[in-house]
Amino acid sequence: MRKLSLLLIFFISFINAQKLTSTEISLINQGNIKTALPIFQTTDSHQHTTLLDQSKEIDPTDPNTATLVLRMKESLLSTDGGVGIAAPQVGINRKVIWVQRFDKHGEPLEYFINPVITWKSELQNLGPEGDLSIPEFRGQFYRSKVIQLQYVDLKGQKFTEIVEGFTAVIFQHEIDHLFGILISDKKEKELGDDYIKVDAYKKSDSVTR
Repeated sequence: MRKLSLLLIFFISFINAQKLTSTEISLINQGNIKTALPIFQTTDSHQHTTLLDQSKEIDPTDPNTATLVLRMKESLLSTDGGVGIAAPQVGINRKVIWVQRFDKHGEPLEYFINPVITWKSELQNLGPEGDLSIPEFRGQFYRSKVIQLQYVDLKGQKFTEIVEGFTAVIFQHEIDHLFGILISDKKEKELGDDYIKVDAYKKSDSVTR
């Protein structure tokens, strides 16, 4: 009975942890809910702090999550050449990302809720990256060539897939955002690392995420 009670407490705590705060709900729904949310910048101290915070999981079936997903897409479409965006970049520290799927026919934009990389290849790509939240910053970064990904959709249905090449690079960049990792900080941490270099970048001109 004691074990059952502890499991129940853990489950309730987990569900509550997913609930959006009143501040988050207000931000998601401010203004016209069908328009883009402003993209946070590292040049603003408050916004920079948000970008450095770790994100929590989100309830995929909450109607506010659907609104966030919709407005994040509009934010990405409002950029010049952006190929991905994460919820912290619009001020919400929750695990939601958009990625342009260069590995699929038509190169569609797709959303991913509570994404987790469950495996990365040892083989690394070295290629250029920029960031929608870091003005005028570009650098060369190492990323795994292949990843395995788990995520859910707005119905809560779970998916697992293998992604490789440039699209895998975008996923890794966006999921870094969910852990408060910015490429400007990542560059310093990679000094001295040694990887096998593989050119898997499809669009060198569209590397802003």
